[in-house]
Amino acid sequence: MEESSRKSAQLKLQHMVNTIRQQIVFGFYRQGQFLPSEKAIAKEYELSNVTVREGLDILVSERLIEKIPRIGNRVVQPEQYGIKVIQFAYYKSMVLEAALERLIDGFHRTYPNIRVKLIPIDFNDPKKMMSLMDDGEVDVFSINHHGFLKFIEMNGTDYLEPLDFDDETYPFLKSAFLKDAQLKAKPFLFSPLVLCYNMQHFQEQDLLEPDSGWRWDQLFEYADRLAVENKRLGFYCHVLSLNRWPVFFLQSGKTFQRDARGKVAIRGTPLMDGLRACKKFVELLNRNPLFLSENEKDAEELFFKGKVSMIMTSYLRLNHYAHNLQFPFELAPLPYLHEAATLLQVIGLSVYERSKLKESARCLVDYLTSYEAQLMIRQHTLSIPALKRAAEWKGEERSYRPSRFFMYRDIIPTYRLIDYLELSQQELDRFRGEAKLYWSGLETEQDICKRLEAILEHKPVGSL
Repeated sequence: MEESSRKSAQLKLQHMVNTIRQQIVFGFYRQGQFLPSEKAIAKEYELSNVTVREGLDILVSERLIEKIPRIGNRVVQPEQYGIKVIQFAYYKSMVLEAALERLIDGFHRTYPNIRVKLIPIDFNDPKKMMSLMDDGEVDVFSINHHGFLKFIEMNGTDYLEPLDFDDETYPFLKSAFLKDAQLKAKPFLFSPLVLCYNMQHFQEQDLLEPDSGWRWDQLFEYADRLAVENKRLGFYCHVLSLNRWPVFFLQSGKTFQRDARGKVAIRGTPLMDGLRACKKFVELLNRNPLFLSENEKDAEELFFKGKVSMIMTSYLRLNHYAHNLQFPFELAPLPYLHEAATLLQVIGLSVYERSKLKESARCLVDYLTSYEAQLMIRQHTLSIPALKRAAEWKGEERSYRPSRFFMYRDIIPTYRLIDYLELSQQELDRFRGEAKLYWSGLETEQDICKRLEAILEHKPVGSL
């Protein structure tokens, strides 16, 4: 309890420092303005006066405030001391998935003359990001593989500064952000899609736990045996997510490759088995109203409430619930269709090519992908850092970690990026829109194949 109390106080202190720092950088507190009293700050952040003074001392050391004896703490304009302020647009989820506030604290200690202005984003739209960069509002930003493919399709990769690939980064991550042999984003985090399950539920039903030999039919069978009426579901996932349904086609053993006439054959090919597997999946989920879920979050919330025995998820998403864990969970490879394959999700960091603070922005990217920062991610989250030496660190764990955490190393040969299917992002969206009719039982196999083959005909993949 004492250890938990200390951790809680440290987190509150970190939150206080980060919040006030951002308020100064964003201009909420202006040069010459005094911060609220130490007593008021202590009340707002539920900290002792001693801890508040400790946090304010950090801001003094960063030259963001100065202490005026018997008066208070006055804001100092960062530029007054030659401090550069770079603007970092980041996925909101990275606060939990990458312990981002802790990382930024470490960067500020390492580079006291560079401040990071954090800009949370919840979109993956290159057009919006390019607009922010053109307006001088972004110097560096997070980007996933889906977003990078959209940049390629919009001919927007000239906005991205070429970066160097670290030899200690997992080699298979490099291809996620390559364009014309140049690395346009530095790999930061990654995760395969995996099966996550509640061990207690398996024990209650006297069932053997999942292994790498499972096929989907076996999962469906176990889902029925694990389900308890009016209490829980055996399996659930938001199958319509772009990070979920393509896995069935990755496992089909065939891509959407076009012939010499620009046509894609689906009828009579293993791709049809991918369509059928998705339909069976939907039928399983559609036995209850939960198929109306809007995103992956719904399935994960149900799982961590004990209402679902198995989910399809990623290492990244587990961070959103592990801090308030009510039961032990474990990981296994995804069941497979024809081939053992899983979808690889990668998050990278890009620098705006025309940023006025490009060198400072590169310093941030280099720090966030350094061993020091990547080790922080490994020790304080369930995410997998891109740097192999940090990801495979072994030591005393600071929180619950499933015993099969390192399973991701064993299944590396099964990793597939979404562009493996040879469909553009636009085509994936259109494909899903049409296939939903068949998956919901509103169209026959013959008709859906005709429609899908028609919308994919003469649609060159371009640079994918």
